[in-house]
Amino acid sequence: MEQYLRDWRQDALNKAQYESAIFIGDKLLALTGDDNDAFWLAQVHFATGNYTRAQTFLSKQDLISRNPSCRYLAGHCLVKQGRYSEALEVLGERNPTHLINHAGGNKRKMPNTGGPAHRTHARSGSMQGAAASAQQQQQQHQHQQAHGGGGRGAALGAPRERGVAAQQHHPLEASNRRYEAAMCYLRGVCYAKQNAFDRAKECYKDAVLIDVQCFEAFQQLMQNSLMSPDEEWQFLEALDFDSVTAAPGADLSSSQEAGEFTKMLYTTRLSKYRNPAEFTTAYESLSTHYHLASNPDLLLARADLLFTQCRYRDALEITESILREDKYNFAVYPLHLACLYELRMKNVLFLVAHDLADTHPEEPCSWLAVGIYYFAIDKIAESRRYFSKASTMDVHFGPAWIGFAHTFAAEGEHDQAISAYSTAARLFMGTHLPQVFLGMQNHALNNVPLAEEFLKTAYGLCKTDPLLLNEMGIVKYHQDRPKEAVVWFERALKVAEEIDSEPSAWLAARTNLAHAYRRLRFFGRALAEFDEVLRLGGKDAAVFSAKGLVYLEQGLPEEAVGVLHEALAINPQDGIATELLNKALDETAEADTAEPLLGAFEQELAQRRARASDRLNNGVAAAGADRAGSLSSSADHKGKSRAGTRGGDFGEAKPVDGVG
Repeated sequence: MEQYLRDWRQDALNKAQYESAIFIGDKLLALTGDDNDAFWLAQVHFATGNYTRAQTFLSKQDLISRNPSCRYLAGHCLVKQGRYSEALEVLGERNPTHLINHAGGNKRKMPNTGGPAHRTHARSGSMQGAAASAQQQQQQHQHQQAHGGGGRGAALGAPRERGVAAQQHHPLEASNRRYEAAMCYLRGVCYAKQNAFDRAKECYKDAVLIDVQCFEAFQQLMQNSLMSPDEEWQFLEALDFDSVTAAPGADLSSSQEAGEFTKMLYTTRLSKYRNPAEFTTAYESLSTHYHLASNPDLLLARADLLFTQCRYRDALEITESILREDKYNFAVYPLHLACLYELRMKNVLFLVAHDLADTHPEEPCSWLAVGIYYFAIDKIAESRRYFSKASTMDVHFGPAWIGFAHTFAAEGEHDQAISAYSTAARLFMGTHLPQVFLGMQNHALNNVPLAEEFLKTAYGLCKTDPLLLNEMGIVKYHQDRPKEAVVWFERALKVAEEIDSEPSAWLAARTNLAHAYRRLRFFGRALAEFDEVLRLGGKDAAVFSAKGLVYLEQGLPEEAVGVLHEALAINPQDGIATELLNKALDETAEADTAEPLLGAFEQELAQRRARASDRLNNGVAAAGADRAGSLSSSADHKGKSRAGTRGGDFGEAKPVDGVG
């Protein structure tokens, strides 16, 4: 009879016929009085949304004090009701860190059942003296073998029943370990709701370290950016994937494969700013070997990588393919909307926002879409209102907070923008972007030292974002340290190339590098960088103006006139290009005026030299004739004649040209 009722209850659960499941479960519990049957009845109440009834039922049955799974479920009921302080009282405020396998794992080890001291040790504050003794565990294990009750379903958040064989291959200790990890996750949720993000982060980390399959906690760490990219990869290496078991009774090779598979799945969730090669390897293995190429989660991870590489159109193609199969996959929309904004696809943004607001007004993502649309069409006040609405619906919705802060920055309200970015930095302590934006806003306020501090903080979180490296170079440039600016700009371009980023996305960094070279008077390098910017499509009047300035500094006004005319052809109202062009034309005119004067002077000088040369030759010829006519004279007479002739001729020649 008991097995018949369990089968009936399970069939009702499978068909989501919760009233039937409650009716049969109540009769089954009356027959058996088994803790496991009581747990499953409470699970059905939880699945129907009757959290108060489920929590009350567990309390009256005194299940919370003697069963970890029931304590987890009671805490979950309180979390769902928003009673976070009471939930912490049930769950306890300390994590059972003694359950963490600190060895990490690259080699598969024997299952860690814990020594006798661990088995008899009270499970920290969370157990509240309710840890079952070895005899109670054995009795409960016998009940599970006899009645086929479930053990792991509550940790997964859905009522599910396991058979006798499954329970025989899943010892009670392993099941309790998973519930302890799940309770660590719930503690993290409570602390996050109370804005204690540091404690929430530690709880989430402990949950995954205790049970590597506690994906809910891992997802919270990644989704809310609670760790920096370097921390994420270090944390991944610390996880004990060797504890993963493929299936009850599975051999060692199957379990090893399951551990590697889990690690690859987790790798695709990490930040894309670091180790893109590792991500690509995991992505390709999952796509080809395990045939997950069309899986939405994997496609979204690939699109996220493309977005960090500024390949917005490629990322948009992937997000559109996901939404064609599942139109209301809300995990995709933040990235999808960002791509639409970057590509200035305002009409598509309007249609998406209109559809989401009509069909899912309860989703924060719907109002995020509306806010982004208004931001794209420069209606900043309306945009701010909808970003605020989205962040109010979900306080931990990062894109809404960033968008809200952007609206103040767009209007030049730097103080309000700094306040909003600071809130985002506090909520999402692992991402560097709020710190970058704080640095930019302080730089706009001409508070360069503080801007540099924020950018250094961002650099400590992420060293591989070209945007951050470019901003660091700009700060150095405005501090009159062009040599250091060159280093940062070159590093930004190098990193962009290493991550296979779109070259046209970093034209600003290359332009900044050219300006730094110009400040250092490396004119050849500056012109080469400006030419590269123009080659990559940066047809900007400012670039031509900068080239004209370089030519002027080189003393080449004619070349400057040519490029400045190109600048004005693009933007006839460009004040800088107009001013530089006037200066170049003045220098050209001065050069044209000076050239004829110099030519006339040189011509006159040549004529004078010719006349002096003729007179000199005539004087020498006359002296020779005198000498020839007086050969018969005495030596004294000849000397006087030569002296007088030489003196008279040369005395007349000296004043003529001054060369003597």
